[in-house]
Amino acid sequence: MPVKIRLQRHGKKGKPFYWVVAADARAKRDGKFLEKLGIYNPNTNPATIELDVDSSVKWLQNGAQPTDTAKAILSYRGVLLKHHLLGGVRKGALTEEQAEEKFNAWVTEKEAAIADKVGGLDKAKAEAKAAALKAEKEVNDKRAAEAAAAALPETPEGGEDAEAEVEAVEAAGEPEQATEAPAEDDKA
Repeated sequence: MPVKIRLQRHGKKGKPFYWVVAADARAKRDGKFLEKLGIYNPNTNPATIELDVDSSVKWLQNGAQPTDTAKAILSYRGVLLKHHLLGGVRKGALTEEQAEEKFNAWVTEKEAAIADKVGGLDKAKAEAKAAALKAEKEVNDKRAAEAAAAALPETPEGGEDAEAEVEAVEAAGEPEQATEAPAEDDKA
């Protein structure tokens, strides 16, 4: 029975979520599997990968063949490195302690690189937020200045225009009343 280490798709449309499984190569993609080895979520940045390293190594030692994507995931988490180091132990090139020490050093280095990436993403997000707030403040200050400038000139000009209009209406209103009065007399 040929065994593959591959991804099994879960999640809703447009939001994939994968299980990393050891399955019979003849089984359907999302069908029966032998063992769940971990998860892979590409929706987060950086992608979330949780693997049971020892079970994955056990399946590789028993002859399971990873697919291309699963191989990249296993490599990212150090499963292939541990498999390689255990091969060196079997051949006598390394002791188990040396292999474990090399693997742990690689894992700490990898975790530091991931933490740096997450820190960089958080810093970039904070800078983008600060820039957006600064731009919004500038726009608000500009609008407030325009509103203040528009309100100040209207008051003196509006006052002069209002006085002129009142005088014009009063001057025009007197002759209108005079013309209206004779019109009423004609009707009567």
